[in-house]
Amino acid sequence: MSTAPRRAGWAESDPLLTAYYDTEWGMPVFDETGLFERLSLEAFQSGLSWLTVLRKREAFRSAFRGFDPELVAAFNEDDVERLLADPGIIRNRRKIEATIGNARAVLRLREEPGPDLPELIWSFMPERSPAPGSDAEVPAVSPESQALARELKRRGFAFVGPTTVYALMTAVGVADAHHVWSHRRGCSGLWNPDGSRSAQPLPFAPR
Repeated sequence: MSTAPRRAGWAESDPLLTAYYDTEWGMPVFDETGLFERLSLEAFQSGLSWLTVLRKREAFRSAFRGFDPELVAAFNEDDVERLLADPGIIRNRRKIEATIGNARAVLRLREEPGPDLPELIWSFMPERSPAPGSDAEVPAVSPESQALARELKRRGFAFVGPTTVYALMTAVGVADAHHVWSHRRGCSGLWNPDGSRSAQPLPFAPR
């Protein structure tokens, strides 16, 4: 019986995607900077391929100062022009300006009563994850991603539609979209293979 790893189709199309799938996709991210980076990169991916983003990831990190929300929130029009001239990143003015605005929204969450960014995102962890048996069965949105997208928009975030937000949720372990036959199913430790939650505690309480 073969024990070779089994992956989603998209993860087999390029070595960079394979490495991302095998080591990162679906693993929990709980820190503010890590979640802000992933939220930003998912927004830049909108309308493009994730491979394009991965190839530019280190350039993005350099251009956006490691995605430190405090540093990015202080960007001004000179920084926007600098970023638009940077061939290492995706040069889209609306997405650049949204990233700066989102950094400011992250800081507002810190200052206001209620959840910060990690607590807010993880509060929308579903009761069950999908259990796809094929690429066609992997959902693009969920009720929780729709609700989280609405809440993020209400709090001043941009480029956070339900599809982008669901991509974020599955990327950082809030939901498990690995195929049921994948060697990475349940890799986060937060989900059982059948899509039910595991007993592993979270640093934040889901809703």
